Amino acid sequence: MILSHRHRFIFIKTRKTAGTSVEIALSKHCGPDDIITRIAPDDEAVRQELGYRGPQHWQRPWYQYRPSHLRKLVRKRKIAALYWNHVSAATILQTIDKSVWNSCFKFCFERNPWDKVVSYYQYHKGHNRNYPPTLERFFSLGMEGLASSHNLYTLDGAVAVDEVARFENLEDDFARIAKRLGLPDVPELPRTKAGFRKDRRPLDEVLTPAMRDRIGEVFAPEIELFGYTFEDALERSRRKAGA
Repeated sequence: MILSHRHRFIFIKTRKTAGTSVEIALSKHCGPDDIITRIAPDDEAVRQELGYRGPQHWQRPWYQYRPSHLRKLVRKRKIAALYWNHVSAATILQTIDKSVWNSCFKFCFERNPWDKVVSYYQYHKGHNRNYPPTLERFFSLGMEGLASSHNLYTLDGAVAVDEVARFENLEDDFARIAKRLGLPDVPELPRTKAGFRKDRRPLDEVLTPAMRDRIGEVFAPEIELFGYTFEDALERSRRKAGA
């Protein structure tokens, strides 16, 4: 998540939509008063190597805590977060003035859910040896809904941001938004969190009919909002598999 007072925008980071790449790129033009949340150490190393501004103003102020809670944090050498990676619009609204929210251009990215769920599973399986070993097991545990970000950019079911750009059109949409924000240039999107999707087969070879139907049920709000279809996701996966 980034809240830029300098350029009057709020970027809400959704799941598996190249959000870290967008965050790093946007931080190039952030100022000293802007809010920038933390990212994974490997990704933070990329941002540092590029010379961009790192995480700042994400901590909860000490005066908001009871003394007993503050002592516990000090003892454990922890810092409590006021803002974090995938913070929701609802939480942001609770912590900033409404005038700031209204004056900023608010945006995020979304992704076709059939492609998104598979990407989410592959990424987390690559990071966690205890993750479900198969996609079938992942679905049997009801974990497919973890990939959803609908609650991050909506309030009471209604879209709360000014634009939900598309992951499928990432570079063009990001360039257009960067120009709308009046950034000095369009920052290049670094490649992060790559290499975890080992199975590049088309989606009809990865997802069973029951899995496809389940994704359609769980992601019904996104599908209705943006007109996603399995056929579109399948066509895209076939193009990538043949690349």
